[in-house]
Amino acid sequence: MAEAHQAVAFQFTVTPDGVDFRLSREALKHIYLSGINSWKKRLIRIKNGILRGVYPGSPTSWLVVVMATVGSSYCNMDISMGLVCYIQRCLPAGCGPYWTPQTRALLSIAIFSTGVWMMGIFFFRQTLKLLLSYHGWMFEMHGQTSHFTKVWAICVRLLSSRRPMLYSFQTSLPKLPVPSVPATVQRYLESVRPLLDDKEYYRMEMLAKEFQDKTAPSLQKYLVLKSWWATNYVSDWWEEYIYLRGRTPLMVNSNYYVMDFVLTKNTDVQAARLGNIVHAMIMYRRKLDREEIKPVMALGIVPMCSYQMERMFNTTRIPGKETDILQHLTDSRHVAVYHKGRYFKVWLYEGSRLLKPRDLEMQFQRVLDDPSPPQPGEERLAALTAGGRVEWAKARQAFFSSGKNKAALDAIERAAFFVALDEESHHYDPEDEASLSLYGKALLHGNCYNRWFDKSFTLIAFKNGQLGLNTEHAWADAPIIGHLWEFVLGTETFHLGYTETGHCLGRPRPELAPPQRLQWDIPEQCQAVIESSYQVAKALADDVELYCFQFLPFGKGLIKKCRTSPDAFVQIALQLAHFRDRGKFCLTYEASMTRMFREGRTETVRSCTSESTAFVQAMVERSRMVRPPESHCEVTPLPPARSEGHSYSSLVYLCPQKEDLQDLFRKASKKHQNMYRLAMTGAGIDRHLFCLYVVSKYLGISSPFLAEVLSEPWRLSTSQIAQFQIRMFDPDQYPKHLGAGGGFGPVADDGYGVSYMIAGENTIFFHISSKFSSSETNAQRFGNHIHQALLDIADLFQVSKADS
Repeated sequence: MAEAHQAVAFQFTVTPDGVDFRLSREALKHIYLSGINSWKKRLIRIKNGILRGVYPGSPTSWLVVVMATVGSSYCNMDISMGLVCYIQRCLPAGCGPYWTPQTRALLSIAIFSTGVWMMGIFFFRQTLKLLLSYHGWMFEMHGQTSHFTKVWAICVRLLSSRRPMLYSFQTSLPKLPVPSVPATVQRYLESVRPLLDDKEYYRMEMLAKEFQDKTAPSLQKYLVLKSWWATNYVSDWWEEYIYLRGRTPLMVNSNYYVMDFVLTKNTDVQAARLGNIVHAMIMYRRKLDREEIKPVMALGIVPMCSYQMERMFNTTRIPGKETDILQHLTDSRHVAVYHKGRYFKVWLYEGSRLLKPRDLEMQFQRVLDDPSPPQPGEERLAALTAGGRVEWAKARQAFFSSGKNKAALDAIERAAFFVALDEESHHYDPEDEASLSLYGKALLHGNCYNRWFDKSFTLIAFKNGQLGLNTEHAWADAPIIGHLWEFVLGTETFHLGYTETGHCLGRPRPELAPPQRLQWDIPEQCQAVIESSYQVAKALADDVELYCFQFLPFGKGLIKKCRTSPDAFVQIALQLAHFRDRGKFCLTYEASMTRMFREGRTETVRSCTSESTAFVQAMVERSRMVRPPESHCEVTPLPPARSEGHSYSSLVYLCPQKEDLQDLFRKASKKHQNMYRLAMTGAGIDRHLFCLYVVSKYLGISSPFLAEVLSEPWRLSTSQIAQFQIRMFDPDQYPKHLGAGGGFGPVADDGYGVSYMIAGENTIFFHISSKFSSSETNAQRFGNHIHQALLDIADLFQVSKADS
């Protein structure tokens, strides 16, 4: 309403008597309230900046130091060792009637106390940073914590006991260390050994040795220098060269999706669901702006870096011919909405007040009821964001740089986020295996023009009230959007609620100004570019095969009884499934996080190891053989391996016993867990090699080793989805309030993309993607292999599924 009034706040007409000005008092009132709200936000930011800057100190602790110093002076005790007197002598004398010796004494005490207080804060911060640089606790066995680690944990708790704000720990987090070149090269060679025969491995070993001895030392010096100067030596280059410089479509190739609760539903009313969810999202944004969200803590004591949350809202990826940029605004008071080929601007505030859920529901219902048709070229406009980046950049510059097109595009790009109102319905029906996959496909790419793929995220609402997200990847990784999604779904369900008829609580206010329809003037040349981008996007979307399923036999509960890490269990099962699917192993990518370091993002865990391949091969041989119980186990050397491996250990058991397989599995699991911990603690392989490659390009140095490493395809790209980062409810009490995670497209044309969520004690969700154009892959076939591999590994330990 405020914005509608602002449009006519100032009117003037030219008459023979001069210029006649007319002002709207109501509009001025709302402008005034908006200005007050902006100043409130500025003051909150200033206050938070001060409180964050002095953490773990506080204004109260400063007052205590001052009072202690004053008290000691009245007791004739000089705890300053003469510094207070020195400061008093340095202060000017005779500056007015109120500038008495007592005033000078109090001011000198305050100055001294402030200095002591700031030195204490600096000391505590440096001590906390030193403590957080210790990662030995990660490598200790569960239940076998050393005395040193226990003392370390007590010290960390003491130094971070005061209630922290979201960014309180940022300056206390250690920097990501640069690994030594020999260590990285050794770990790299170890990771590719199972995939290469002796001849190929020897060639790679020689390349690595030449790189380590001749090229790497000079590159490493520049990297170490950057690590001293920059906050994080990886993150800025990773964002620019992996994401923003990519010229292929964001849809499928980069963006990923997140699913709603799939086993329960609060309402079938599309607009009502959006009313509560959008309101909850803006509540989260308000907490984010005020830094009232608690930092994510590992083990409840080790803080994770929160910097990625800064660009969650009001962020858009702007296309460029050579590289994109991320445009982030400090605030936005509206959302952009797409429905039936039309774009709308829906205000979130009235003056300085956030609209209630019932008012937001009414606004979204007005969009749904709007009968106006799309303008020429408007319906498929978002296909520009789904096609090639260069084409979109050229079209943006040619057709959207002025006039009404620029104003309408600004309304979308400057929105808090994008909302898509779909006319089709999707949900998960456990009796219909294909329903979850169709739901995932709709979230991943829709019809290629009903998602704005450049926005930080698009909130998608289907006709039956089911929701989901499509998220741009450059600004943050999946756990960040997962944190928002957990808060939003928990707030909607347990705090906002619905009426018996499925509407938001409260009464709507019809006097609110309706959503604003965006106006476009899209010429035929631009429509041709839109159509071209749509055809590119449609071909890409049609080529994606997505198979999503819920694994019901067991979950984390049974895996724990096997005394292994749930993630290692699933990763080894993926190796077994892939070998059964393709008859060979491949380079495998698992995403790990490095958020224990400042501005850390991800690192790669190379899950295909010599230990896991030995286990897989033994399992395959066992399944092929039918042997009498009294036969003895025989060991046979393997033939030479071929590229992407057909045999990957020096020995294979032709008739292994279960005990042998259990031993091989435990070795593979232990290896995987150790690699995961190394990646999390900054001792990974791929980010270091990537940065060395970037330095080599800057210096114009050619490295055959780095060129080959960076060109290796990831034919199996995997990721575990984080859950329960915040405890909005007890999952044991509400077992059906379960999200199904999310997924992404395949990284390689002839590979698989696999994401999985170990959803509690009794189930696991899988999202598997591949391409129809590849004759070697089939997502559903691979999913069936994963299902069987999980059962086969669990059977090794003979744990009853009923006991899980």
